Amino acid sequence: MFFISLWINIFCYVCFRSMLHAISVPNTCILCPRSRCFGQRNQGSTRFCLRASLPDNNGEFKVEYTPWLVVGLGNPGNKYHGTRHNVGFEMIDQISQSEGIALNTIQSKALVGIGAIGEVPILLAKPQAYMNFSGESVGPLAAYYQVPLRHILLIYDEMSLPNGVLRLQPKGGHGHHNGVKSVMGHLDGSREFPRLCIGIGNPPGAMDMKAYLLQKFSPAERNQVFSCLLSFSLFTCTTLKFG
Repeated sequence: MFFISLWINIFCYVCFRSMLHAISVPNTCILCPRSRCFGQRNQGSTRFCLRASLPDNNGEFKVEYTPWLVVGLGNPGNKYHGTRHNVGFEMIDQISQSEGIALNTIQSKALVGIGAIGEVPILLAKPQAYMNFSGESVGPLAAYYQVPLRHILLIYDEMSLPNGVLRLQPKGGHGHHNGVKSVMGHLDGSREFPRLCIGIGNPPGAMDMKAYLLQKFSPAERNQVFSCLLSFSLFTCTTLKFG
């Protein structure tokens, strides 16, 4: 099982590198056209963007990189810390710690950290409304920072995958996950954004699904999940830094 999980994680990394290929070639402007972004109709005159730029070889012109909004889903409060349903939060914490991006701002009902990985601007977010209302944070944040759909990475738990196994998709449905369903609802119903699913396995026997989701991991499960979080965090940061 270890080697199966390892190869699946490597496959996810390869897919992630392909998905991030757009950032290996700098864009000349990160302001996306209204037809390519969502939520514009409610913004009025507000236009705010995260930017990261470098001088060219002559030191005269600058290139700019499209930002990423990386969102982990979970429930706020100590009661839910370390539970299966909160692995999305844990991935954000891992990236925050490894890259020194402090989660020190509250905006749009989310705990937010703004920084960069290499030259790529990053917005990390942990929605502080409960799981079923996650979209109330994701939609407004992405609209405010002018992040195109293809640069919103949603991270959440997935029972259909074995514990500690990752699945990366460029788009998809909500799969009956209420947090994802809420996010899609606040992105004008779009499913055209990437998502990272972190396997937590199915409830044993006749165990209630809600009780299983809100249960903390066993020590063995925790080790599997921590290894997967650490590996993908390192892969993500390396890919963004070096393309």
